[in-house]
Amino acid sequence: MREVLSDLLGWWRAGEPVGMATVVRTWRSSPRPPGATMLVGPDGTAVGSVSGGCVEGAVYELAREVVGTGAPVVQRYGVSDDDAFAVGLTCGGIIELLVEPVTPQSFPELDRVARAIERRDPVAVASVVEGPDERIGRRLIVWPASKEGDTVEGTLGSPRLDAAVTDDARGLLAAGRTDTLHYGPDGERRGEGLTVFVASYAPPARMLVFGAIDFAASVARIGGFLGYHVTVCDARPVFATSKRFPGADEVVVDWPHRYLQGEIDAGRVDERTVVCVLTHDPKFDVPVLQVALGHRFAYVGAMGSRRTHDDRLARLREAGVGEAELARLSSPIGLDLGARTPEETAVSIAAEIIAGRWGGGGARLTSTAGRIHHD
Repeated sequence: MREVLSDLLGWWRAGEPVGMATVVRTWRSSPRPPGATMLVGPDGTAVGSVSGGCVEGAVYELAREVVGTGAPVVQRYGVSDDDAFAVGLTCGGIIELLVEPVTPQSFPELDRVARAIERRDPVAVASVVEGPDERIGRRLIVWPASKEGDTVEGTLGSPRLDAAVTDDARGLLAAGRTDTLHYGPDGERRGEGLTVFVASYAPPARMLVFGAIDFAASVARIGGFLGYHVTVCDARPVFATSKRFPGADEVVVDWPHRYLQGEIDAGRVDERTVVCVLTHDPKFDVPVLQVALGHRFAYVGAMGSRRTHDDRLARLREAGVGEAELARLSSPIGLDLGARTPEETAVSIAAEIIAGRWGGGGARLTSTAGRIHHD
């Protein structure tokens, strides 16, 4: 919903009904992930995508139907079940959609949810996607636990179910994950018969780039393109300027290891954070890598030649970094793409981050068999 929020909110505030289709479950090589959203506006405008173009036409018509009936439906599209699927996904796989009408009456919490997303405050939207017909589309809005104000709005049908989903949704928010959860009709943890889709709108994952060099500018730009909140940090104020790094969300002048430790202590980084150390200067990169490798980040990479890498490992061992921690270090940084320019190197680094996130091996797809999309 994040990608189409401005259009959705505009129609909602005008009191206009909107058909909204959201990917809630996928199987095999689905073209869009859970949470991908498509809108059909009151004037017939289509915004967003749920399949990369494969089934948008069918979804468009279904979205218009639910606006007319006022009743949400769950629809599955795929490649193999002639009885269940009205249209096939030419790119393979199966997607399941929740298609629902959105109005100020059906989604009164949207304005508050939208403000939270715009402020980058965490919020989760839980919707029933499998169960009794009268519960399909029921919605629960969950914020992190707080001593002030309401932290839950709406209901899924029973206090016990609401409590179970609230607890699980907060766990997903903390991890920055969107997921589908299964319960019994009254929220039983080991039960069956009720499926709830939890769309987690957590703040964007962070990319911390240490070293205000020309390569850092390209890495910051591609980090922003991938959706990261990018910080460039360097101890040298003459180089660490916003003018030199327009692609970064923030530029910080501080010693890298001191800044990183401060962010860890303040809880402003998590397991989704990626760290790129580009200084290849031991007085900067050894201390910051010592801190980074002592913490669970999604990715820690360091730039440098083979000789620099060997020297860096020796210095880190002398500093007390263990072999298990060193095994998590991507150095020299990036995949072997033959990159030479800062821009090409940034693509190489981004490719390695993506491969690490999804379990890709970095091989050419034409030389592999089996699934394209990894779990």
